[in-house]
Parts: sequence; C-alpha cells; structure tokens
Amino acid sequence: MRRRPHENVLTVLVDPTVLHDLELDLAGRDLWLWPVSTAGVYADGRQAAHVIRRRLVEARRGAWDLAAAWVPAWVAFGETWRHDDEPLAWAAHATLYDVLSPFAPHVRYRRGLGGVPRLPVGREA
Repeated sequence: MRRRPHENVLTVLVDPTVLHDLELDLAGRDLWLWPVSTAGVYADGRQAAHVIRRRLVEARRGAWDLAAAWVPAWVAFGETWRHDDEPLAWAAHATLYDVLSPFAPHVRYRRGLGGVPRLPVGREA
C-alpha cells in the first residue's frame, strides 16, 4: 500500500515579531511558511495550531516555555526543490536550516521533517 501524497514539512514555532521577515527570507529560497491555523489542512486550524504548539512546548519540559504564545507553522519546499518522486536532496535540508539559523532566538524546532496533506506550494491553489 502506497502512502498518500503528502508535503514534507518542518514544524516550527515562530515568534510573531519575526514571522513576516522569516517568511520573506524563506520565500527567497523557494521555501514556504504556512501558519498551521490558516494552512487549510484541518477543519479547525486554530484548534490544531493550539494543540501542536502545546505539544511542542510541553515536550521540551520548560526549555521552550518562552514559545508558549508563538505561531506554529510548517515550512514546505517549493518546486525548485522537487525532482519527480525523488526524496528531497540534503541540500534542501541544509538550505532550510541555514535560513533558520539567524532567527535562532525567535524560532524553535526539532530537526527532521514530517508529512502533512498536500499544500498548494509552488502550485496554483
């Protein structure tokens, strides 16, 4: 049985004060930031965002408490990173982490990608 088509994403918590700047930096490299609450994947995006944020913060047992009100978002890879059905190249991962590095005081994430239902990344919605 094949897995349903999905989007490879990194789940991040983003300080709202840098959300716009981070989104612009990512977009310049064909990486797309999707706040969970507005991504259109869940029937109740606000509730899903709340649950994801709570799980991420609580999993760190106090280390991420400053992110308790931050925006949970996914970072997805645009068309320039895709090569048919091939897995993402390591260069895509490296570029993503390089973009996030200067924002370290304002983002929290655990390295490693997850999968969510397809987002209109680099495609018409």
